[in-house]
Amino acid sequence: MFQRFANSWSLVKASASVLAADKELMVFPIISAALSLVVLITFAVPSVLAGLFDSAVLTDSGFPLAGYVVAFLFYVVQYFVIFFCNTALVGAALIRLRGGDPTVGDGFRIARSRVAAILGYAVIAATVGVILRAVSERSGVIGKIVVSFVGLAWNLATFLVVPVLAAEDVSPVDAVKRSAAYLRKTWGEQIVGSAGMSAVFGLISFVTVIAGIALFVAAAALQSTPLMIAVGAGFLLTMMALVLVSSTLGGIYAAAVYRYAAEGDAGTFFSADLVRGAFHRK
Repeated sequence: MFQRFANSWSLVKASASVLAADKELMVFPIISAALSLVVLITFAVPSVLAGLFDSAVLTDSGFPLAGYVVAFLFYVVQYFVIFFCNTALVGAALIRLRGGDPTVGDGFRIARSRVAAILGYAVIAATVGVILRAVSERSGVIGKIVVSFVGLAWNLATFLVVPVLAAEDVSPVDAVKRSAAYLRKTWGEQIVGSAGMSAVFGLISFVTVIAGIALFVAAAALQSTPLMIAVGAGFLLTMMALVLVSSTLGGIYAAAVYRYAAEGDAGTFFSADLVRGAFHRK
């Protein structure tokens, strides 16, 4: 357990070294989060005002057909925004891993050149998401468990789709196939690297929450409203920063894994043994 945590921490540090060299990589998750919020508001507000999901909420009978149509369109647009920004992030990270000095413009130039494939993959991902949701809503406990495993398998198979889209001029279907082939061929089926990085940031977030609660309680005990507001604002900003840093490091790590899978070399920031050690066979 401690060895896995040590490996995960090494992955975080290696990814952070890339981020330290190119701090502008943080721009991509920020833009992605902002646009995702706009998309959410754009779809949610009209749907709520129109009472589209009222019957489903009141009767617990599941989404109406119109709800699934709206959900599908929402998924397509939301996924497109996320995949587009992630492709830009990974594309810029790949430039750095190959010894270049990327700019934000370089990342978005790569994403724009793959816009058709990104849209196609967004449609595929949205289709899978809506189908899994529909099946889950109509299934019992066993069915929901099966759907969860199917969703996990899909996430594993598509782990390298965004790096493939960023680096190779292929169709979205071929990108999914290559992603699955890279992982199956090189490391087996279980990914622990990204999960380990998530565990590291989960621990950091947990410590931040505990510290935030302690500081807020102390401020409340002092009956200082300005101090309570300052603590609350500081906590929110810290959590937002953790999410943005985690997202950026995740994209950098995906770029390193792809480069190792496709080219046998993860770049100067990642040793081959470190990336290989992020995976293990069953």
